[in-house]
Parts: sequence; structure tokens; C-alpha cells
Amino acid sequence: MAQIIGLPKLSPTMEEGVLVKWVKKEGDAVQPGDLVAEVETDKANMDFNLEDEGVLLKLLVKEGDTVKLGAPVAILGQSGEDISALLAQAQGGGAAQAAPAQAAPSQPAAASAGKAAVNPLRRIEPAQASAQAAQPAAQAGQAAQGGRVLASPLAKTLAIELGVDLRAVNGSGPGGRIVERDVRAAAEQGGPSQAAAPAAQAGQGAATTALAVRPAGAPPAPIPPDVEYEDRPLSNMRKRIAQRLTQAKSSIPHFYLTRSFDVEPLLDFRKRLNALLGDRGKVSVNDMIIKGVALALRRVPDVNAAFMGEAIRYFSRVNVGVAVAIEDGLVTPVVRDADLKGIGGIGNEVRDLAERARTRRLKAHEIEGSTFTVSNLGMFGVEHFEAIINPPEAAILAIGTVIDEPVVKSGAVVPGKRMRLTMSCDHRVVDGALGARYLQALVELLEQPESLAL
Repeated sequence: MAQIIGLPKLSPTMEEGVLVKWVKKEGDAVQPGDLVAEVETDKANMDFNLEDEGVLLKLLVKEGDTVKLGAPVAILGQSGEDISALLAQAQGGGAAQAAPAQAAPSQPAAASAGKAAVNPLRRIEPAQASAQAAQPAAQAGQAAQGGRVLASPLAKTLAIELGVDLRAVNGSGPGGRIVERDVRAAAEQGGPSQAAAPAAQAGQGAATTALAVRPAGAPPAPIPPDVEYEDRPLSNMRKRIAQRLTQAKSSIPHFYLTRSFDVEPLLDFRKRLNALLGDRGKVSVNDMIIKGVALALRRVPDVNAAFMGEAIRYFSRVNVGVAVAIEDGLVTPVVRDADLKGIGGIGNEVRDLAERARTRRLKAHEIEGSTFTVSNLGMFGVEHFEAIINPPEAAILAIGTVIDEPVVKSGAVVPGKRMRLTMSCDHRVVDGALGARYLQALVELLEQPESLAL
């Protein structure tokens, strides 16, 4: 019996995804466990596998479409089955798509909105923005007869964001209703809407304070001189970062411990290691610190923990998350069993994970399961910063740059090199003395770097 396939939850933080690529096509047979599509979530590109057997009778979304969690993406069944009822149900969006508005806007509201037509990159005044937004939304809510347009609520909202005139869009939904994919297709094919031209004329006499709105994913462009600022819609990743970090900072009682250590022995040891490696590769200071972090967690295992509400969970394995900056945010791939790996192996793994993070080719298991995280901004010249804990972990280590400064050795002031490490701790799990013992163990390892190879 045919069934509608919804977009599954492919990562713990996923709320929507972009269908990057269909691996299976309409008419292809599917076996349990088969890969059918690749989906971009807030963290990485994930494999979408089906656990049912059948034939893909209909693909309901196009490559590049943004899909909400659980929304219909395909119809699976047996070859030759009648899917007309399921197709109407899926394209109508079920309960997710409300009926279009029945009432046309009042004349005063329509007249007010008509003073400045919608432009995808500019709204003249914040106070006028709601009036401008009302015009296309009202047009979208009109019925199909008498020159009116039928559109789903999501299509109306998207039309406002992309500046698409819904009167010029052909609907592919039930009864000719305009749905999300129709608006996106119109935006890709036609660029700015037909309403953009009058918008330029309407804005000529307006005040110079303006709000520029750019569709998500659009390349940055210089802000026009008469525009004071621009608002860029949040990407899926940035939305999730905002949610998680707000939750982490507001719900976890952070406190911070900072240690400065003599980094010269570590730099000398790195130089010797790289000389031995020659053409076989290089190790970085960050690789060595990750190894030190892992070994210190073995020495002070109570830090390798997480707050679970009614209990503290202590981990038997040391999995170190490494914060990696990418174009649209931050991801944290995981080096598993970092305490058991050599420095060179850690370096190779981190470089591979970072490269695939930047191209969004990480798999779900590669960004889950960390027990402690490191974040390094030293390469940007940052001397000291305080990182936000990655829940449910109990701590995160912020790594600063190498600083040349005078130090006292044997009673004399001499040139020295120092690095600052700042540990953010969850006070529900790590008390001050425990955090201090961990930092002491880590500094001992880094100031005697040969111990990292033992």
C-alpha cells in the first residue's frame, strides 16, 4: 500500500533541512536501508535512508528545496498503484497548510500599502514595513476567481521575503494553489518581482533611513549609500546556533578559570617532531593541545562528564570536540578516543574533519558524542576569550595565541613565550578546585611535551 514519506530527524538538533540531492529517482526500487537522498541540516549533509521496501512513485520536493521536519518528500508504494489521493494530500500540506484567507484587505489598508511596493532588498521605513508586507500577503490570500490568487500561507510569507509578485506565479498545488516550490522557482527564474520597479519610484522621495532585506543564502553585496543597515535572514545553522547557545548560556551556571603557561617547550617539541616527519606531514600546536586535553581528562576523569538532570554522567571514553569555523557558523566534529591516538594521527584526523566540515560533508556520527570541547582562536591573534559550554558537556577549553612577554627565570627578567588557556566550567559538575586540578594536569603535560608521546 502506498504511503507518504516525511523528512526524518537526521540529527538531534534538526528542525528543517535542504534536500541537496536525490540519489534515487522516480520509478526506482528501494530496499530497506537504501540511501535515497542527501539532506543538508543545521550542521552537515546527512544521508537520508529508507527502512521500507517499494518503488518511489513520486518525488514531492525538488533538489534545493527547504523542507520542514516531517513534511512530505516522496510517495513510496508498488508499481502501478493509484496515488492521486495521497498526492493531493501531500501537495495540500495536510494540517500544516491552512485554508487561504477569505477576506480581501480593506481599502484604507490597501491604499496605505500601495504607497511603497515591495522590493526584495529594500523597505523604506520600519514603520512602513508591515503595510508593505500586507499587500502581497493580501493578494496571496485572494480566491482563484475574479482575478484573485490562491496560495498557501508558507508561499505568502516566502513571496514577501523574496519579493515575488504572486499574481504572476502559476500554482502547482491542488486547485492551482501556489505552494513554496512555485515561489522559489519564480524567484530563481524571474529575479526581482514586477513590483520592484514601482518600488524604486516610490522610494525616491523617502527618508534615507532604510531597512534592506536579503534572501537567505544570497551572496553579500555592498549596502547602497542611502541604506543605513541591512537584515539578512538566519540560515538553518545560524538559527540552531542561536537557540543552543542561548539555552546553554541561560541554563548552565558558567564559571571560568584561566592559566598561563610556558609554551616554549611545546614549540621546540613541535619543531623536532616536524623535522622527523619531513615530507610525511606536519603537526600543529593545536594537535598537541588536543592530545594534552585528552590525557589530562584521563588524569582527572571527573571532568570528563555531563550533567543529566538527576545524575552526573561520567564517560569511560575521551572524545574531544574541535570547534571549526565555517562560512555560515560553527560545527564541532569529534576526535574519538583522542587519548589513545598519536599526535600525528590526531592532526590528520582534525584536518580531514575540518575540510569536510567546511564543505558540509560530515556525517551525523562525526558531530555527535563529544565529552569535552576545545576552541582555538590563537591563529587570529586572540590572546584570551571565554567560550560557551557545548551541552551536555561539563566544560570547554578556550585557547589563545602565543604571546611574547617578559618572564622571570632564576631571578632574572628574560624574554619568554606564554599562552593562556581559559576553561569554562559547568558549576553543577565541576567545582573550582576540580577545574583547577584539571588545568594543572594539562599545563604539566604541555610544559613537558615529551609526555604527550608516552
